Amino acid sequence: MSETRKPIKHTLKILPQFYKDILSGEKTFEVRKNDRDFRVGDYLALAEWDKEYTGRGLMVKITYILNDTEWCKEGYVIIGFGREV
Repeated sequence: MSETRKPIKHTLKILPQFYKDILSGEKTFEVRKNDRDFRVGDYLALAEWDKEYTGRGLMVKITYILNDTEWCKEGYVIIGFGREV
């Protein structure tokens, strides 16, 4: 049985081109190193980073996690998320 916990917020840097694609709705996933115990229901606070923080950011809710070495490089996950919250 998996441990239950309240959803948490993961703050992540994101490059400007990916920030814009997420903001437009064109990009609805992130590929990330699986070092933060990401779980469905958690939130990603995506802070735009262009050699420094730009001050722009958005929050999305994790709706899906693909953690399968057949499809993902070992140690990485593909995180699907819904619209900005």
